[in-house]
Amino acid sequence: MSHHLTPMTPVPTTLRRRLHALPIAAVGLSALLLTACAGPVGTAGNALDPSASATSAPTAKEAGAATPRLVYTHDAGISVLDATSLKQVGTAEMSGFNRLNPAGDGRHVFVSTGDAFRLFDAGAWTEPHGDHSHHYVADPKLTELAFEASKAGHVVLHGDKTVLFNDGSGKVEAFETSALAAAVEDGKLPATDVYMTPEAHHGVAVELEDGKLLVTLGNEESRTGIAVLSAGKGQDRKEILRNEDCPGVHGEAVAAGEAVVVGCENGMLIYKDGAITKVASPDAYGRLGNQAGSEKSPVILGDYKVDKAAKPERPTRISLVNTETAAMQLVDIGTSYSFRSLGRGPSGEALVLGTDGGLRVIDPLSGTVTSTIPVVAAWEESATWQDPRPTLFVQGSTAFVTEPATRTIHAVDLETGKVAESAQLEHVPNELTGVTG
Repeated sequence: MSHHLTPMTPVPTTLRRRLHALPIAAVGLSALLLTACAGPVGTAGNALDPSASATSAPTAKEAGAATPRLVYTHDAGISVLDATSLKQVGTAEMSGFNRLNPAGDGRHVFVSTGDAFRLFDAGAWTEPHGDHSHHYVADPKLTELAFEASKAGHVVLHGDKTVLFNDGSGKVEAFETSALAAAVEDGKLPATDVYMTPEAHHGVAVELEDGKLLVTLGNEESRTGIAVLSAGKGQDRKEILRNEDCPGVHGEAVAAGEAVVVGCENGMLIYKDGAITKVASPDAYGRLGNQAGSEKSPVILGDYKVDKAAKPERPTRISLVNTETAAMQLVDIGTSYSFRSLGRGPSGEALVLGTDGGLRVIDPLSGTVTSTIPVVAAWEESATWQDPRPTLFVQGSTAFVTEPATRTIHAVDLETGKVAESAQLEHVPNELTGVTG
């Protein structure tokens, strides 16, 4: 997640359009971000007032199958789409710039509003029932449930743990993801374990499957590396090891074999099998600030920047770091990209959305660009990282790409390598995520 992002020059036509304007519920027009850092954000206005939010569970209807949904932000709030038809199914009004992160249960999304991680119900879920499951849909809604925060930052999902990081206080709050649904059903949040880092900083934390906790090190002036803490509760955790050879530590991802990585301004740190390994950049300043991992691949996809003074730098090289061999490969993809351009396919393919409008599919082991799928018109990222720009979100074998210049969203079938569907949106899209339903 990088703040170094530039003024977008909208282009009115797409490189390839299969546009089917779908009927969308009228809501009220306005204008509107995978991975920039959490910064000052807005509040939900009246929606944050309990008297203005629904207190009862939404009226549910049973569905024949799981119903994936997409959630996107815009300058008037949050809207929800059916991920198959791309039709709008609901909206919530919220003022300000708000961040989105999946809560991990396939139904809810956290909305980072600066002073809270607010729970948004996307209105699609599945309930196991013996040897089968039942699927439900309901109207999406902004719930009253929220974890109070001081500069709400990263949300990390790994194993059965959801971990929230407070940039303003250094508080790390973790809960069992599988406990979320039952707690919300009872009108409350799940019990959490709280650990306070020694100093507040823009950071991130990952709870490992054996209960250990990986946290970043830093303060308001600088960030230096990571520490791994023993399994336990709260401040009872003890530091096991640390590495401070990671200036500007930023972002995280997990590769196959539970290899956890964080980016540095001079490479990357890998924590795996009880040891921390440094992978150095070939340049004195070679920043890997945004990463995308996959359980199907030992290779981490990252950005790669070499000009610290650039505002913004428009790199054309991406990094591929093999967590098994601790080797870094740099690949020039022939176009620049943004922090919202990185993703992974269902088999671990590396995906990069270029400013030339093409979605590149890359073999993570060889670094070969196996195909380039035309999706949107050529674009230029804004220097203001909060501004809308084409954004990539992958769900299963479909890559969803927004196109703010035309208020459009495209669904790319990664199996066929073609745009399967496109739809006009009610608002200019900014951040994009989704739930599996």
